[in-house]
Amino acid sequence: MKKVAWQAIVLVVIFFGTWFVLSKVNWMNIFKIEQLTDNLEEKLGNLFWDIFNKTDEELNTPDITNALDSLLTKICISNNIDKSKVKLHVLKKDEINAFTLPDRHLVIFSKLIAEAENEAELCGVICHELAHMELDHVMKKLVKEIGLSVLVSMTTGSGGSDAAAEAARLLSSTAYDRTMEREADIKAIDYMIQADIKPEPFADFLYKLADDKSGIERHLSWVNTHPDTRERAEYIVEYCRDKIKHNEPILSDKSWNSLKESLNY
Repeated sequence: MKKVAWQAIVLVVIFFGTWFVLSKVNWMNIFKIEQLTDNLEEKLGNLFWDIFNKTDEELNTPDITNALDSLLTKICISNNIDKSKVKLHVLKKDEINAFTLPDRHLVIFSKLIAEAENEAELCGVICHELAHMELDHVMKKLVKEIGLSVLVSMTTGSGGSDAAAEAARLLSSTAYDRTMEREADIKAIDYMIQADIKPEPFADFLYKLADDKSGIERHLSWVNTHPDTRERAEYIVEYCRDKIKHNEPILSDKSWNSLKESLNY
């Protein structure tokens, strides 16, 4: 009986000893998986952005780019996010939508900016999409729903243009799972508070989209890709309740009005 007990102890020691040794090995470096993933993301980002850029007009007027750059800069600096790696695009599109592509491409449709009543509402959307980036939700979604091998084949030219277009559509028009959405919402609120932007207007924006009865429901792509909008607004309000919040406007009234006027809505 004692022999069996000692054998069991030895096996346990060997198991945990082996586990400890393997846990100290940097497998990512050995197999260069991290470098492979970075290269794949960059290629996919360029591939998908090219699809959108060919079909829709990108807005590059100073009133638009300067205002959006100011908002993004404040959020990134306040939250130690490397802004130089974020690729912000505004597309002229009559849909209320924003989404993230691989390699940190952030795409915002002009209609969404037009529907934002103030900079805090717009910042909420930007922070939400930045959270998807920082939490690596984009690649997780693609790998889960499309598969790594198919994604690799797209970047080598053997995956087909139709498959690439479908993958791009997946990111712009289908939802993340509820866990990812909640994670992105909570992180977005933290970003806003850290940047001295009141987060309640973000909840107001979600309430507005959820309650919209003006006949533009067919344009509310951001609602479709971010389901349970009213529920999300409610837990955002609850999460904000006991947080210390300040509000320091980033844009002047003139800059905000110039941004809205440049959209021609």
